[in-house]
Amino acid sequence: MIRTSRRLFNLALGSLAVLTFAGGSASVAAEDLSRVVLRVGDQTGATRAKLEAAGLLKEVPYQIEWSVYPAAVNLHEALKADAVDIGSAADSPTVSAIAGGSRIKVVASFSNGGLGSSLIIPAGSPIKTIQDLKGKTISPTTRGSVAHFLTLGVLRKAGLTAKDVKLAFLTPADASAAFQSGSIDAWGTWGVYLARSIGTLKATVLIDGVGINTGKGVYSATDHALADPGKVAAIADFIARVDRGYTWSRENKEAFLDFYAGFTKQDRATVEYLYQSEAGYKREPVDDALTASLQNVFETWKEAGVLSGDLNLADYVYRTLPTN
Repeated sequence: MIRTSRRLFNLALGSLAVLTFAGGSASVAAEDLSRVVLRVGDQTGATRAKLEAAGLLKEVPYQIEWSVYPAAVNLHEALKADAVDIGSAADSPTVSAIAGGSRIKVVASFSNGGLGSSLIIPAGSPIKTIQDLKGKTISPTTRGSVAHFLTLGVLRKAGLTAKDVKLAFLTPADASAAFQSGSIDAWGTWGVYLARSIGTLKATVLIDGVGINTGKGVYSATDHALADPGKVAAIADFIARVDRGYTWSRENKEAFLDFYAGFTKQDRATVEYLYQSEAGYKREPVDDALTASLQNVFETWKEAGVLSGDLNLADYVYRTLPTN
């Protein structure tokens, strides 16, 4: 007779539960992950707020420890420091973070086709076309951000380069203050900052990211978290909830607008203008096409002189996350 100790039996049972969960089965009991704490980095708190509005944070079989950051650069600093396990940012700052030595992997991707980031100008600005940006001061917000990527693409579209303008890299809060005071002529921004600028400051969108940005928002997890089967299972479940959150946004437009108007503290007309960019994200496969897209972002940053060296983004894509 083969004897198995109770400790080994329990370990095997626990491993089986995690593997069953990872395979997408709904049969895993809540207690299987009850000791897992998933540390989620959340830009502006928008993810948590929407998931709560959609009722998608009920009966979570693990604990979520939320941390809020004002921008992608801050979130990626937290990922690099292993202060959070997972967080979402656009592909541009994610590639910049990887190039900067962050030990993370992209585990999921969502895209809205390039919406979500815009280059805006103040109400009454004399700027009418992107060619009018020559000689002007533009804040792309932080260096390496999706707005920086957009700004470079807009300049290229206008036949200009970064040498034809003055780029003022600022935090979102500082860029907002500079925009309000008139010390910058245009601002590349996104999300809640875009909503508040349009609604409160009556800013005008000069151009959005369609045809320039990929519109990809990617979730990155630390190598440390991905080495823990329990956290991998929790990450898979969390990403599935995020996906259902976007479905909720599309299928419940009025409820979403109520939520987003309250979250951004803007009127319905403003948030309705932004509805498609916020609700239009759809989950994409983590495959060769995503890897190629990330590689192209890196090559674009190299061409712009923002990044240097060589980087194989295929090494930073985690293809085996279970889909629930």
